[in-house]
Amino acid sequence: MRTSTRLAGALTGLTLALGGTVLAAPTARANIPACTQMAERAGASASDAVTAACGRGVSGDLQTCVTGLTGAGAAGGGATAACRAAAHEPR
Repeated sequence: MRTSTRLAGALTGLTLALGGTVLAAPTARANIPACTQMAERAGASASDAVTAACGRGVSGDLQTCVTGLTGAGAAGGGATAACRAAAHEPR
């Protein structure tokens, strides 16, 4: 098998895998408002950075979420709670 054929196959597989993640993400976005509200109560100012950090929490990347929220001014414990709220399904 030629290298170019293998590379094309690998890129196709990667594209399909990432496409599935993107399609699944909109259903989980409902937790971003809860996360941003909690982050604001913990001291963060409402911004695109807070929304982006909460988006990381929704996708399960809690460490990056907490880092983003603390960078935006949220207290450590409040940032952690907000990110955990983002990771759970809305009720």
